[in-house]
Amino acid sequence: MLVGWHIEQGRFGQATLDGLNVAMAIYSPGDMGLGNWQAALYVDEKASDAQKTALTQIFGGQAGGQPAGLAAAVGKVLGVSSKKMDYQANGKKRSLEIAGVAKAEIEAIEGLDGAEVTIANNPAGVAPSYPMVQAKSKQLSYHDYGMNWEISGKNGFYSPFAYQAG
Repeated sequence: MLVGWHIEQGRFGQATLDGLNVAMAIYSPGDMGLGNWQAALYVDEKASDAQKTALTQIFGGQAGGQPAGLAAAVGKVLGVSSKKMDYQANGKKRSLEIAGVAKAEIEAIEGLDGAEVTIANNPAGVAPSYPMVQAKSKQLSYHDYGMNWEISGKNGFYSPFAYQAG
């Protein structure tokens, strides 16, 4: 699974995080609810040292809040890397490219009335306070840490999010 976050507006301590991207590649050896995930964290190369430290603390779980719940399921951290990242949102489409590592593109599934199909109150979502838009992956490729995924036509989701330190 590849999860990406684009921070439109954010702050951690004195570090402003506006416009930065973060992603986590997660491998689960079985039922995701049981944890023991292997995960790699990718931080936008545009981030300053202070911003990288802030993002690593937030998405590594040290700052508490929702990311701490995700981090608690990680049994092994494969690494933390700074990479060029390109995030795009265009209508019902979202894409994320991590240079030399991953490409993902998803598009929302339309409901009967043409509106996005959403899932609310999902306790396993990365932003459980917000409805997730159900999407279909047009492309997902990931190549790092000895893992090679080429997945398309599967589920994808996107939603807004707001995290606060716990």
